[in-house]
Amino acid sequence: MSFTLRPILRQKKALAGLVIVMALWLMALFAPIVAPGEPGARVGRSHQPPSIEHVMGTTKMGRDVYRQFVWGARSSLSVGFATGIAITVLGTAIGLVAGYAGGRTDAVLDLATNAVLVVPNMPLLILLASFAGTVGPMTIMAIIALTSWPWGARMTRSQTMALRNRDFVTASKMIGEPAWRIIFVEILPNLTTLIGINLVGSIIYAIVAQTTLEYLGFGDPLKVSWGTMLYNAQNSSAIMVGAWWDIGVPAIGIALTGLGLALLNFTFDEIANPQLRSGPALTRWFRLNRARNRELELGR
Repeated sequence: MSFTLRPILRQKKALAGLVIVMALWLMALFAPIVAPGEPGARVGRSHQPPSIEHVMGTTKMGRDVYRQFVWGARSSLSVGFATGIAITVLGTAIGLVAGYAGGRTDAVLDLATNAVLVVPNMPLLILLASFAGTVGPMTIMAIIALTSWPWGARMTRSQTMALRNRDFVTASKMIGEPAWRIIFVEILPNLTTLIGINLVGSIIYAIVAQTTLEYLGFGDPLKVSWGTMLYNAQNSSAIMVGAWWDIGVPAIGIALTGLGLALLNFTFDEIANPQLRSGPALTRWFRLNRARNRELELGR
């Protein structure tokens, strides 16, 4: 299951997902150029519909929705990707150590993993956030990362246990290779596709979790993000007054990010499990079979 970019770039789904994610990242990175000005500044009337002057309308406070959307992407994407990376690193490290070491180390780490795993994740996030009160992006990252690593750890542990008894690992042990080299040189490269799946899934979950916490009012209202945009829109009864753009714009941003990452994740799944690649081959078989039947009918 070694990871290379070539099989990913050959997939149309992966290319489409990569284009979506990169476009959103570039928009967020060049926010001062794409949407110059202060996102919290009042620039128009309350709940002004989309127009040439304000392409995505305004909020109840008269703030430009487009400008908030672009600047909010910085916070949402940064927190989502950074938290996803933290979840993946933590889960992969615990899974590798537990799976390779075995014995008492595995038992202790597996107990800790199960203890976090059995607790409902979202209620735990809400409980921790309620104790912390209004929290900033860094606190949200820490809360999500410390409660969301067990799934990745379980997957990595099971795959590491399957690999540690392979011939190439046994040969490395027999010639006296240190444990750290066996883990990082022999085992870890065979887990890269699994780690990629875990990373993309963790990023999607982190963005949704951050948005949920901020929508429920646990985020910092002074920080612009897609979650706080939804929170402010809900507080101003945007749907009730017909200001659909106030909620629709950040919702579309979250949906596009999830779509792009999901397309990448489908590709990782297909690389890890070749049986999932039978769909295109089956479609081609049906197409050829229909063409053959038409030729036979014309021949009659």
